Amino acid sequence: MSSAEILELGDYLPQAPRWRMPRWIFVAPIVIALAIAIGIAAPWQSTRGEAAVKVALDKREIAQLKTMTDGEQAAPLEEGDLARLGNEKIPFAAASSEVVPGFAGIAADKPAYGTALRCLTEAIYYEAANESVTGRKAVAQVVLNRMRHPAFPNSVCGVVYQGANQKVCQFSFTCDGSLLRKPMAEKWAEARAIAAQALAGATEPSVGSATYYHADYVLPRWAYTLLKTRKIGAHIFYRYPGTAGRVAILNQQWSGGEHIPQIDWNRLRIELAERDDADVQPEPEFVPGLTVTHDVKDRHAEADVGGRLDTTKQWRLTIPDPVEANSAYRATVAGQSQQVAANDVLDTPGT
Repeated sequence: MSSAEILELGDYLPQAPRWRMPRWIFVAPIVIALAIAIGIAAPWQSTRGEAAVKVALDKREIAQLKTMTDGEQAAPLEEGDLARLGNEKIPFAAASSEVVPGFAGIAADKPAYGTALRCLTEAIYYEAANESVTGRKAVAQVVLNRMRHPAFPNSVCGVVYQGANQKVCQFSFTCDGSLLRKPMAEKWAEARAIAAQALAGATEPSVGSATYYHADYVLPRWAYTLLKTRKIGAHIFYRYPGTAGRVAILNQQWSGGEHIPQIDWNRLRIELAERDDADVQPEPEFVPGLTVTHDVKDRHAEADVGGRLDTTKQWRLTIPDPVEANSAYRATVAGQSQQVAANDVLDTPGT
């Protein structure tokens, strides 16, 4: 058989199977990649879950945080120059690279916005009217940090007026009578502009997640338990140590409403009037049985109800007739009359 015939016959003979690359080889890298991704993602998801638990404080943890600043911890250790020296000795904590996101959760067309704007403006004005723009923005940042921190009320006004009618208020201007003073128009307008910017999402990065501050002329006990983060003007800012001071903890949702509590204005008037620079007087205090009122400008004992006579009432001050009250007085008057008569005789011309 010729070679040509053999080649022709070869076309009909069974051919040895060609080796082809299995399809699974192409699919395998994809499957392996997915498996690796799932293997990595599973513990990552678990880690995220653990982180979520860590930044959600329970009631017990919140109560522990409050013990760091309430009660005796709120009492000042020093004031004035000694406080300034003490504050200077407290070291600053390591700077944090965390960035606090802006808050813009209250739409400007909502009724609650105007109330929130007022409360935040009050905090900026009465706490830091004479501070730099940065210092005033820092105060606004602290208020909004608190609003989003689970250890504080979840509204702007709730934060600002926390404890206003209690023994200890968080922002002193709400319980010391400062609100009774009419604010200066220019400073108020500046504070309002800063408040509006903060409610629109502006932040003051220099104070980060700080939720506390105090003036440098006082040294509270809690200054040694929190982390000192920044000093701006006369204010020193602090954040909680550990997870409670991280940006991730600022996850509390806004309440959805704003409310200014009813204030005992008369108590504030009294407290303000007791100051040396008082320019507001309290309402008259009624003294049972009399229409005479105790006026704070009368420097007399508390038990002394005299000093102010209300002539619009029927009660009139009366003094007993001394002639009827005392025989010695009558004798004195009689003696004086005799002496006057004798003097008249001596002074008569021709005698």
